[in-house]
Amino acid sequence: MSDLAPTLQAFFTDRLMGQRQSSPNTIAAYRDTFRLLLGFAAERIHTKPCELAIADLDAPLIGAFLNHLESDRGNGVRTRNHRLAAIHSLFAYAALRHPEHAASIQRVLAIPPKRFERNLVTFLTEAEIDALLGACDQARWTGRRDHVLLLLAIQTGLRISELIGLTCADIVLDVGAHVHCIGKGRKERRTPLVPTTISVLRRWLSERDGEASDPLFPTTIGKPLSRDAIERRIALHVSTAAKHCRSLEAKHVTAHTLRHSCAMRLLTSGVDLAVIALWLGHEQVSTTNIYLHADMTQKERAIARTRPLAGKPDRYQAPDVVMAFLDTL
Repeated sequence: MSDLAPTLQAFFTDRLMGQRQSSPNTIAAYRDTFRLLLGFAAERIHTKPCELAIADLDAPLIGAFLNHLESDRGNGVRTRNHRLAAIHSLFAYAALRHPEHAASIQRVLAIPPKRFERNLVTFLTEAEIDALLGACDQARWTGRRDHVLLLLAIQTGLRISELIGLTCADIVLDVGAHVHCIGKGRKERRTPLVPTTISVLRRWLSERDGEASDPLFPTTIGKPLSRDAIERRIALHVSTAAKHCRSLEAKHVTAHTLRHSCAMRLLTSGVDLAVIALWLGHEQVSTTNIYLHADMTQKERAIARTRPLAGKPDRYQAPDVVMAFLDTL
């Protein structure tokens, strides 16, 4: 076994699980990164993954792997940068255990993340939200489940991982009704519920009739819905809703789009940006600024307060032919 294999194992068990107590989502993301990287390296240099050495994973190979992610696997720049962050984390750990590879490790750590365009967030209008909620076939059990899930996601702005992790005990419908979740970075959050959502959740919990520890949104066999399953159900309902709301055809709607929609609804209702950041569980208020860029109503109010410019339309006049000739000399 090479020097890479024990270092990689120690990185997961000692650094991520032991010292940093990383979340299961973080560990899964790092695991997938190194599955892809080791598979790519093994095929490229014709060596088994268990026999790869730290020296084999040099800067040129890492660069080729990052290009492979974008060109062959079709990953976006953000995904590419996330994979690179995981690789940087491993190599920073390896630098402490293997100083003999310091030069090679430093060259890998010097690989910069790629810059990318920051597009405006996609969100749903009120009409599109109504169409999406109405697309759920509530004559079926799965349709009623999906209707509650979509409504809760839009009203609370929970991440898809937070929706998956909800149990029946996380819904409190007494005085001070709210939903409790453990969010990104293991931050505990309680989000209040409006009367409409309370009523729908009360009916769903009665029908669900599960134990306190059971998933709030289960599959037909009682297991928690997976990330892919939720995205497929959203895509199905968007396709149905688009038949009556044509604007949905031009939008790529995901679970995160529902989170953006929640934020935009709060912003257009006049809620302060700091409160929206707390509502969504953002670490910094600056993260929430993306919604200011997407909200045209805020910009329209700003321009309405400014003095109109004095510009007036004028007619085009051809230049004097003699002056035009002199200009060409």
